[in-house]
Amino acid sequence: MKIFITGGAGFIGSNFVEYILGMHPSYKITVFDKMTYASNPDTIREFRKNKNFSFIKGDILDAAHVNRAVKGYDWVVNFAAETHVDRSILGPEAFIETNIKGTFNLLEASRKSGVKKFLQISTDEVYGSVAKGKSRETDTLDPTSPYSASKTSADLIALSYFKTFSLPVLITRSSNNFGPRQHPEKFIPLFITNTIEGKQLPIYGDGKNVRNWIYVGDNCSGLDTVLHKGIPGEIYNIGGDTEEPNIKVAKCILESFCAPDRLLKRVKDRLAHDRRYALDSSKLKKLGWKPENNFEQGMALTIKWYANNTNWWLELKGSAFKKYCKKNYGARP
Repeated sequence: MKIFITGGAGFIGSNFVEYILGMHPSYKITVFDKMTYASNPDTIREFRKNKNFSFIKGDILDAAHVNRAVKGYDWVVNFAAETHVDRSILGPEAFIETNIKGTFNLLEASRKSGVKKFLQISTDEVYGSVAKGKSRETDTLDPTSPYSASKTSADLIALSYFKTFSLPVLITRSSNNFGPRQHPEKFIPLFITNTIEGKQLPIYGDGKNVRNWIYVGDNCSGLDTVLHKGIPGEIYNIGGDTEEPNIKVAKCILESFCAPDRLLKRVKDRLAHDRRYALDSSKLKKLGWKPENNFEQGMALTIKWYANNTNWWLELKGSAFKKYCKKNYGARP
């Protein structure tokens, strides 16, 4: 099996590559990645030790390069995306281009080359805020940010390629992932690293926005299940079994380091901040999947990783990242 993975040097993508190389040692993996600020060269160097791994530096917005690169692969898995909601508010254009046009380029290339499976990685944010119950795959989509709207658009375009061209498309919508190698601009790694540095933890509004949390390794096993057992043309939610408000997660991190609550800093709430996400993953569980780590176990693994890999995240929080944000979004992180 030959798998073409875009965005494989990023957070979930790199964890998925590691998972596949471990679970399916005969599979050949190629990562196609632009290597933006969210990608880590150290991760790629580690993967290069495996004879079944190869790397191509490339941008999914470069249609000609994508067309050449995809040829000869059995499966395409698309992790490549702009994902930070705050940055989508500061600079929506990059999200529209990468998440919509980039996905279109991949779908076209996959159609032309006869790819056997195309897995589009999506998000629970396409459903919008959920006051009660849990979002199912058939629910109405109600995105509220440029990020979630761009991912919704990509989902619909991908499904159109299944319906119109019979491209065997699968879509997964995951809840909030956390774990090793997540960029420190995101909520949990930001709060962990700020706590280690003795810095304040900026929490939006009253901190009671609820998220459905899943450890990244469990998401990867869900993706693997969908690739091997999923039905083309179908959507599968991948959600953890834990719902927690942001304020509780923040305090959990502080308690893990015996740090004082005074490090918490209330900041102005984000524009159109969704109050609650929750996923019904029963469809995927019928295929035999279930998460192995509860929230507490996943957090313990995550905190330990960031505590033991300070050089990894200190570099990402450094001057190069700040310059990137200024250039692409007109603002510092």
